[in-house]
Amino acid sequence: MVHRIGLAARLLHGGLLILLVGAVSLSLQAHEPGLSTAEGRLQHNRLELTLGFAPADVQQFLPVEFRSGERWDESDFESIREQLEVLPQSLWEVRLGAGALNPTEADVRLLPGDNVSFSIAYDLPDTGGLLILHSKRLAGLPAGHRQFVVISDSSGTIIAQALLSATNAGLEVQWPGAGAARLDDQESGAGGATTAWAFVKLGVAHIWAGLDHLLFLFALLVVCQSFRSIVAIVSCFTLAHSITLALATLDWVDLPSRFVEPAIAASIVYVGAENLWLRGKEPRGRWLLTFVFGLVHGFGFASVLRDLGVGNGAGTVWMPLLTFNLGVEIGQVIIAGAVLPLIWHLRKSRAFVLRGVPVLSSLVALAGMHWLLARTVFA
Repeated sequence: MVHRIGLAARLLHGGLLILLVGAVSLSLQAHEPGLSTAEGRLQHNRLELTLGFAPADVQQFLPVEFRSGERWDESDFESIREQLEVLPQSLWEVRLGAGALNPTEADVRLLPGDNVSFSIAYDLPDTGGLLILHSKRLAGLPAGHRQFVVISDSSGTIIAQALLSATNAGLEVQWPGAGAARLDDQESGAGGATTAWAFVKLGVAHIWAGLDHLLFLFALLVVCQSFRSIVAIVSCFTLAHSITLALATLDWVDLPSRFVEPAIAASIVYVGAENLWLRGKEPRGRWLLTFVFGLVHGFGFASVLRDLGVGNGAGTVWMPLLTFNLGVEIGQVIIAGAVLPLIWHLRKSRAFVLRGVPVLSSLVALAGMHWLLARTVFA
C-alpha cells in the first residue's frame, strides 16, 4: 500500500512537471489576441466611422508583397499609402433596411503610438430605419481578434456598443431620421447584456492566454502550506490588480507598457528565485509581496481595455471594466481550483518539497527571465 501511494505521488509530481513545462513552452511563443476599435458618430444625415488597427493587423488586409514588420514608421506608411487608401470601402458594410450604403468619404492616417486609423463617412437619408453594421474583415484576422464598437449620437450619448468577433461581427442601430431630436438610448437591454457577457469572456480568455500572470500566481501558490495562506495570496493578488486595472482604465494613472511588461517579468523571476532560495518553504509576508506585484500585473490587465479605447469616452467605461475584471477573476478561480488540490497532495511528500518545488520554481524563473530579456534587451 505504501509503495502504491508513493508511486501515485511520483506520477502526480511528474504530471504537474510535464504540465508546467508545456505551459512554459507555450507561453514563450504565446501572444495576446488582436484588438481593434470602431467609433461611430450619427449626426444629421451622416454616419462617421473611425477604425483603429495595429499595423500587424492592417497588413493582413494587404497582398503579401506589401507586408513588412509589426511596426511602421512614417516612411513605411507612406510607401504603401496607395494600397491602404483602397481598403476603407472593404472594411465595413453598412445597410439601411435592405439598401446598402456606399462610403462618400474615406481617409487613412498613421497616428502616434503606431496605430493606423481609417475614417469612413456615409450619407444617410432623411427618413429613418434600421442601420445594420457589419465588420467584414474580422474573419481574415488571427483567431481571437476582437473589435470594440461604440456608436454615439450628435450629443455624444452612447446609443450602442458591442465587442465583435469573427463569429459575431455585426450590430444594429435605429436611425430615427434627420428630423428626430435625438436617438433613444439603446445601450441597455439584450444588446447591453450581450456586450457585458462578451467582456466577461474576454477577461477569462485574457487570464488563460496571459501565462505570465498564471505562472506568477502558480509560483506563489506552490509554496503555500495552509488554506489560510492561499486565501491571503489570492485575495491580495485580486485586490491589487483590481485597483490598478480600474485606475489605469479610468486614465487616472498612466504607466507605459515599456515599464509594465518588464516589471511583470521581473516579478516572476523574483518569486521563482525566492522559492529556490528558501528551498520550497513558504516565505514570511508573502501576502505583502503579492499585493505589491499584483499592482503591477493590474496595469498589464488594463492594457487590454486601453487598447480597445475603453475609458476614452463618457459612458463606456464601467460596464467593460467591471465585466472584464469579473472574467479575469472567474478564469483565475478556475485555474486555481484545478491546480491547488494537486499541489496540496504533492506537498505531503517531502521529496516534492525538497526536489519538485525547486525544479518547478526554476522553470518559472527561467520563463520570467526569457520575458524580461525579450521585453528589454531584445525588444
